[in-house]
Amino acid sequence: MIQISLISPSAKADSLAYQLAYAAQAVAGVRAGSALPQALAQVFSRAGSPPPARGAIQDISYRAMRRLGITDALLALLANKPPQPEALRGLLDCALALLVDEEEAGYDSFTVVDQAVEAAAISPDMSFAKGVVNAILRRFLRERATLMPQAVKTPPGTWNYPTWWIDRLKAAYPEDWQRILHAGNQAPPLTLRVNRRQATVEQYLATLAAAGMPGRQVGPAAVRLDKPAPVQQIPGFAEGMASVQDAAAQLAALLLDVADGMRVLDACAAPGGKTGHLLELADIDLQALDHDARRLARIDENLQRLGLRARLTAGDAREGDWWDGQPFDRILADVPCTASGIVRRHPDIRWLRRKTDTAQLATLSAQILDNLWQMLLPGGKLLLVTCSLWPQESEQQALAFAQRNDAIRLPAPGQLLPTASAETDHDGLFYALFQKTGA
Repeated sequence: MIQISLISPSAKADSLAYQLAYAAQAVAGVRAGSALPQALAQVFSRAGSPPPARGAIQDISYRAMRRLGITDALLALLANKPPQPEALRGLLDCALALLVDEEEAGYDSFTVVDQAVEAAAISPDMSFAKGVVNAILRRFLRERATLMPQAVKTPPGTWNYPTWWIDRLKAAYPEDWQRILHAGNQAPPLTLRVNRRQATVEQYLATLAAAGMPGRQVGPAAVRLDKPAPVQQIPGFAEGMASVQDAAAQLAALLLDVADGMRVLDACAAPGGKTGHLLELADIDLQALDHDARRLARIDENLQRLGLRARLTAGDAREGDWWDGQPFDRILADVPCTASGIVRRHPDIRWLRRKTDTAQLATLSAQILDNLWQMLLPGGKLLLVTCSLWPQESEQQALAFAQRNDAIRLPAPGQLLPTASAETDHDGLFYALFQKTGA
């Protein structure tokens, strides 16, 4: 757990200084090894920030993660050594990210500098460094024209990814690596899945339009809002008419072609988006499995909102002690992976992952797949899903699995590369569908 220091109680939550001070602590948490959502949750819990301030803190933190390569390169030029404590470094990361993206971020540069200095002043662990913050940021403004070309001389400074990540993408996708990196640096859209039990896509688009939230269809049940909005404001969301789910992720339930009466397993099910989609498509007996009982609570919340039910089970997908011995007609295996295909939604992943994680997670996933295969009915289907771009976790995994288990491979999309354009917009996922031989 990261240490969260409370800022001065006189600071106003609607000020940029307040928001920078707490975003700095979230960014420091990521540098200490925490995932950004968990770091932000700790900040919000400790600080008691109101919802509008939480939104601003989150936006600044995510922007800083997407620009950490260039801000690190700039700090190396602007400071003799990495600023300490980590919260101070996080503050400079956040402020420089706003300055680098000045037009897109919407903050005047001098306001950013002034409020960053104020953020240091109201923070007990950074108040000594007000002068340092002021000097570094004002120097950047004076020398921006010469500093920026120097900062982008390294691959992380240019692309905002670790060098090993960039090199691996070049090797795997020599024609597409730049486009993939660019897509991962974009803020994701808000894509919804329309609950077919409650409305058609056309009906829901009309509901959105009537509420002043226009969108467009980007998949069989997928609707992308023209402008993201808090889920509390989305028409019908609380009643289960729609769920937040990326367009590529919505393919999983469709590929399994479930039918009424089938016995279905959703392994590694949390947070439950695919669980809900499967239940929307047919009246099935669905068991949702996850190793973390706390994550099952989130699935339960989602299903309650949708008015659907599943058997929720805490257990290890590599083991069989949770299984009642009755085979499944369909198995969805959304196996653990590096999540390299969803970095636009989770930009901290690129900074938290290590080169060795791929092999370790691929081994874990292979154990899960081989175990689940024993629980599938002859003639049944298993869908392998990963949100990874690395072939070791996707195509190589699928080929090795089919060979080990004499599995029939059926048509499926394979590797979907992330895209961020007006026409197509989805994360990077991999799909491989297998059928078990026998009657």
